[in-house]
Amino acid sequence: MGQRPRDLTPNASPQHRLGAEMRAWRSQRGLSLGKLSKKVLFNPSYMARAERGDQAASADLVTAYDHALDAGGSLVRRYREFKDEIGPGSEARVHVSNPGPHVSNEHVALVEDTAAEGPSSEGISVPVRADDGRIIFVSLSRRSLLGALGSAAALSAAPEVAAAASKPAPSVPAGMNPIEHFQATRRVLIDNDNLFGAHQVIPVVERQIAAIKALRQDCRGADRRQLLQLQTQYSELCGWLTQDVGDFRASQHWMQQALETSHMSGDAELTNFILARRSQLAGDMHDPSEAVDVAEAAEGMAAPGSRLAAVAATYKAHGYALRGESTASRHAYDHAHDLRESMDPNPASPWGVWLDAAYIEVQRAHSLSLLGEHRAAADGFREAITQLPAGFHRDRGVYLAREAVAYAGAGEAEQAATIGLQALNIGVETGSARISKELGQLDGELNRWLTVPGVTDFKEAMNEAVLRQA
Repeated sequence: MGQRPRDLTPNASPQHRLGAEMRAWRSQRGLSLGKLSKKVLFNPSYMARAERGDQAASADLVTAYDHALDAGGSLVRRYREFKDEIGPGSEARVHVSNPGPHVSNEHVALVEDTAAEGPSSEGISVPVRADDGRIIFVSLSRRSLLGALGSAAALSAAPEVAAAASKPAPSVPAGMNPIEHFQATRRVLIDNDNLFGAHQVIPVVERQIAAIKALRQDCRGADRRQLLQLQTQYSELCGWLTQDVGDFRASQHWMQQALETSHMSGDAELTNFILARRSQLAGDMHDPSEAVDVAEAAEGMAAPGSRLAAVAATYKAHGYALRGESTASRHAYDHAHDLRESMDPNPASPWGVWLDAAYIEVQRAHSLSLLGEHRAAADGFREAITQLPAGFHRDRGVYLAREAVAYAGAGEAEQAATIGLQALNIGVETGSARISKELGQLDGELNRWLTVPGVTDFKEAMNEAVLRQA
């Protein structure tokens, strides 16, 4: 016998009244949630929450109900009354821990875009809960994702991003040195990336690159060389941003662009840094051979006593972990520490300034988790989190997510779920694929402990949270 439907409370709020009418029409037509979900192509769990009033029904869902149940526009009218009752701006008051429907619950309709697309319009990794309850990752183009979210919703969620993407390449303010302008802008964009997420920053960075290319046409000599260096730096930044959102194809494109322009600029240290970053990207793409080989090339190219040698050694160590070579990985991390301790205490190079002992150790923790040393990995992430500066919001989310996975691997499910919820909130805010991929793994690991306190809370939050990267 099927489970008895929960009693509704239509007088609790306009949202509950709308849900009750949706269920009444479904019951009148003699359809179960499962049967209706196949007709409207929405997730039945989301439909149930909407009917109970636990979650606001979207316009698309109500419209689908109205058509499938032959309601003659009655439900659509009720939805408009519901919107009038709750008033404008209500969506903005929804807390990030209780957001709207996941993109997998929405109709996916492609939006035609005749404008030329940049590399970052390629696949963006988006977490989706499959019918069997697993979190899987699908790759959507930016156009598809906008279609899934609804163009109006996407624009209202991030108007500054939409405006930035539609504007022409920016001009340099009158009376300001263009080199200094682009350098200052890059620093601001880096800060905004960590606070608000890469999706907010990518369109702006692409416009800056276009502006730099335009300026190069009229410059010669030292100015042209500096612009090439700036273009390299912006391309590397775009490579990092697209890497963070899980768009590896675009990231490879931008890193290749950065490598080419670094050679044209004649800046050997910058080329060295780009090589090291390509090793890091290969590690994120789970390509151990590429990670090790490129890191070795970068370390061999680095000047003796330079910070870049230690950066390359750190990424090589993770490449060994991806291969399952525990001893080689440990030796490589120790070598990275030795290089860091012996480097010039006041290096002139601006590259890899974030490398310190704590950074090497958090990378080691990531490798230890891959190698099955979960408790040591969890301790490493906890130490790294305590040392993070306040502004490193997205990085904190990445470390929390990885710490949660490590605790799950160590069998400490309740601790894993608690920390996973903290990471989830940051993932929602920043749209980082690095966070969402770790949480997808955590979600699967916690299936072994569904009766443990906190695990159900994490599962429900993971199911409802909008980890949409747009």
